[in-house]
Amino acid sequence: MAAMVAPENTPVWVNTDRCKACDICVDVCPAGVLSMKQEPRSVLGAMISVIEPGACIGCQECELSCPDFAIYVAERKEFKFAKLTDSSKERQEAIINNGWRLPADYKEAN
Repeated sequence: MAAMVAPENTPVWVNTDRCKACDICVDVCPAGVLSMKQEPRSVLGAMISVIEPGACIGCQECELSCPDFAIYVAERKEFKFAKLTDSSKERQEAIINNGWRLPADYKEAN
């Protein structure tokens, strides 16, 4: 099997054809990069979405915890990742508290 090549300037991406929308990756992401979104064509009515790619810290927790090998994180030599910030932690907490979805009325703390 060939190595997965990251799309240019993309820290994390999802193969939605493989994803079963279990939301495990959303739960383990410490930076609030991932969220579930409504997707009527999905069996569960939701699908993973990369909502804040610039906040990705490259920890690979999402990739390592995905039971379907559907999420990928760029290599450190290919991408300069962000630092974990308080606003990222707050966004993650809001996502978890809202059933693994970013609240519609969520405003980023500045």
